[in-house]
Amino acid sequence: MNKISASSLLRTITIIVVVIGDIISTGFTLHAGHNNRSVFLVILFLGWVSSSFIGLLIACLLSRRWPAGIRKILYILMILIVICSVVGYSGILSSAGMKPAFVFLVIPLITWVFIAILIRVAISLARKKKGL
Repeated sequence: MNKISASSLLRTITIIVVVIGDIISTGFTLHAGHNNRSVFLVILFLGWVSSSFIGLLIACLLSRRWPAGIRKILYILMILIVICSVVGYSGILSSAGMKPAFVFLVIPLITWVFIAILIRVAISLARKKKGL
């Protein structure tokens, strides 16, 4: 398999993992909010949780012009972020007294911080590699 098709395959896998992660996270969000009487609040949580996955997809789109090595690292980190997010939303690592809303507020925030750092570092590395 040549480098172009391997990179394309990794990109495709990354996109699929991000979409599946968003679907699973939406399910966890709906399950956690099923007793909430405020439909508007549940919709806000759904938007907030999904926003980080949309951000990952945007990062994937932005990376098209970056060097292949940087894209590969980005894709692998994106997959790891999705896995960690889904595990966090599942409640497996939550302590007994923790409110479910806390997880659904903090994980997207942390994900957005990672997205910003990843994009900034990737752009810096791409510029250094091009000699700009």
